[in-house]
Amino acid sequence: MKCPHCLENFHADQTRWSVSLGTDGEGLWILERRTCPACNRFVLELQRAPIPQGPQALQQVSPGTQHVRGQVVQKSMLVWPKGVSRAPIPPEVPPGIAGDYEEACLVLSDSPKASAALSRRCLQAILRDKAGTTKKDLNDQIEEVIQAAKIPTHIADGLHAVRNIGNFAAHPMKSTTTGVIIDVEPGEAEWNLDVLELLFDFYFVQPAVAAKRKAELNKKLKAAGKPELS
Repeated sequence: MKCPHCLENFHADQTRWSVSLGTDGEGLWILERRTCPACNRFVLELQRAPIPQGPQALQQVSPGTQHVRGQVVQKSMLVWPKGVSRAPIPPEVPPGIAGDYEEACLVLSDSPKASAALSRRCLQAILRDKAGTTKKDLNDQIEEVIQAAKIPTHIADGLHAVRNIGNFAAHPMKSTTTGVIIDVEPGEAEWNLDVLELLFDFYFVQPAVAAKRKAELNKKLKAAGKPELS
């Protein structure tokens, strides 16, 4: 997982600890703690799982029982830190796309479904406006960009994974109606944001850097009485 404090990747299972909070009318509640080895800070997640069946099973998850795992996590909520840290939005990113991305980051811990809906809309806007895709659906747009082979391999792989992690085949609305709020797969919302950051750098930041360098070079060429680069 990626630490929401410092953004470093680490293996969650190596630092995972949990404690049962008991059961109520909705299910079994578990507080899970992981510790980032990079920044040494806690990541706390509240989870809800089905109530175990049988007296012995219930006794094993009574309040205060440590190292509890729900067989099926029905809901998980990041309770600390409240928001997930992300890299600052580059100033070159257009306000409309930057706004959706920022909101997708802000709601990630409270609603991964809403975050994924916003990030899919960002993806579609970038592929349409910057990659020049002509297809209507996000799935087809991703395929169009990959087939054009005009983006680096690591970005193409990231876009391909957006479809696989999001299970577009089983949820076609993610492609046809990108802004719709529907269930997400584990890690899907976070992955969408990761891929958006790659696209920001490729389509907005790097061209701006290249244009600045070209302008500086032309200034030197002009001062030296040499023809400028076109």
